[in-house]
Amino acid sequence: MRTLTAYIEGIGLLGPGFKDWPNSLVILKGHQPYQACPTLLPPALSLPAAERRRSSNIVKLTLATGLEAVAAARLNAADLPSVFSASGGDGDNCHEICQMLASDDRQISPTRFHNSVHNAAAGYWSIATGAMTASSVLCAHDASFGAGLLEALAQASVDHCQTLLLACDTRYPEPLHKARPIQDAFGVALVLAPTRSLQALAKISVSLTDAPAEHLEHPELETMRLAIPAARSLPLLQCIAQRQTTRVVLDYLDNARLAVDVDVEMSAC
Repeated sequence: MRTLTAYIEGIGLLGPGFKDWPNSLVILKGHQPYQACPTLLPPALSLPAAERRRSSNIVKLTLATGLEAVAAARLNAADLPSVFSASGGDGDNCHEICQMLASDDRQISPTRFHNSVHNAAAGYWSIATGAMTASSVLCAHDASFGAGLLEALAQASVDHCQTLLLACDTRYPEPLHKARPIQDAFGVALVLAPTRSLQALAKISVSLTDAPAEHLEHPELETMRLAIPAARSLPLLQCIAQRQTTRVVLDYLDNARLAVDVDVEMSAC
């Protein structure tokens, strides 16, 4: 695989102890202690009332992080192609459908069904933002953040356009939680651009490596990184927050990781 390069123009972040990207900076810089608390998902106010009532946790998470990243990049969400990446679908809806199928009443509502499919968040995103641009939706289990990052980088490079990556995971209810113990909702969104702009936060160049993945020194953040696939992004986010020009290795596949060269100075651009 050749090296893929892009510029990060905007970041959205929401997860346990992380309210948004600006409030997370002091934590990732080490200037403020990390305090674990459940993820608080805001209401999906950008959706019409009917869709807002039906929106699931993964929809709320996607909208919160995606809109934050787009606003930080000073772009119009309707103009951006997008890549949605999640290790699973809507856990709450899957749980309810399984319960109904195990009962005497197997009449599943159309709304329940269409909210359970893997591309539901992409559909709600297009309704909320008016986006008619191309949208890719993928799943790669624990490798989902890495797969989404590669897909978004490829699109930015090949199509030479700004692209939005939205990587999210949400918790499953029991008994599914025992089989797939995602501890809480976590989402990250990145606006990637093929060329440098005034909004650029960092330049990243990504290639495959067999080097071991980066571990986080903070024990609770390391536990989160290992427990939630979307949180595999944390070492990269920490480098950007700390303004480190360095290489960071992210978990991806069992036999391959992602080597991410981070340049926050971008002097060669």
